[in-house]
Amino acid sequence: MSASAEAGGLAETSGQRLPEFFVVGHAKSGTSALYEMLAAHPQIYMSPVKETWFFASELRAADRKRENPRHPDRLDVYLSLFAGASPEQRTGEATPSYLFSHHAAQRIAELQPQARIIALLREPASFLRSLHLQFLRTDVEIEKDLRRAIELETLRGEGRALPPASTRPQSLQYSEHVRYVEQLERYRALFGEEQMLVLIYEDFRADNAGTVRRVLRFLEVDEDAPIAAVERNPAVGTRAPRVQGLVRSLQMGASPAARVGTAAIKAVTSQRLRRRAIGAQRRLARGKPRPPDERETLELRRRYKHEVVALSEYLDRDLVSFWGYDSI
Repeated sequence: MSASAEAGGLAETSGQRLPEFFVVGHAKSGTSALYEMLAAHPQIYMSPVKETWFFASELRAADRKRENPRHPDRLDVYLSLFAGASPEQRTGEATPSYLFSHHAAQRIAELQPQARIIALLREPASFLRSLHLQFLRTDVEIEKDLRRAIELETLRGEGRALPPASTRPQSLQYSEHVRYVEQLERYRALFGEEQMLVLIYEDFRADNAGTVRRVLRFLEVDEDAPIAAVERNPAVGTRAPRVQGLVRSLQMGASPAARVGTAAIKAVTSQRLRRRAIGAQRRLARGKPRPPDERETLELRRRYKHEVVALSEYLDRDLVSFWGYDSI
């Protein structure tokens, strides 16, 4: 028996609550909105920490030096996130990286084989564009051209051409994010079709309430409970990734030069003034996302059409037409 399975047995005998369902991803596909809407349901208890990353430890920052309570390494710390649930509530968590992870499905199954799995998928071209913008905003990426960033996948897989502040190089393998059938099959092989619910982001956007009711039926809780619609994490552009990286470095003291600079700034300015300065730098670095480039979108759709065809067959739904790939 694996260490995770042994830990799961200990958790059950000690009376700690286990999560009963998982929103496993993807990012930029409605997971934050769904998390908040489910958390508002009286019969559901969501982990107060969204994105615990507990079952996707291989994707977490490699340079972390101590355990972060928001991203626990130890099972007892992780399970403490569900201690506030009442006996009548279903417990769940949402970590979008679980669908991308090659190991999360197996680890979840070892701890909670009866778990219900909820996945959200988005049309590949718009998904990757939104993901790329997020990576630029959070300093994971500095290559502003998405097509060029995708071309760098091979080099980055060899540990080259990586952004200085990127601590999760696996995430820059953009094509791996849209291997939808491969990702879903990791879960279906372990949990079976009946324990899985696959949602389409565009359906969620078009019929927010209807999609949430479908989730509530899947979880076997009251689907008529009033829950307000939520929209989270709108796309935000980044005018200057390197400026954004400098802002982050000054905030975090990520390098010796940054630490010296931060100390000097603190010595001559007030906290309020420093906050205003950082806010101004952020506004300089960030901006509205540029409109989709039609040529870039067409190239992405051609590149990943085979993934859409495979997913259509896998889910027995014509996503080729629904997502507009039938004319490509």
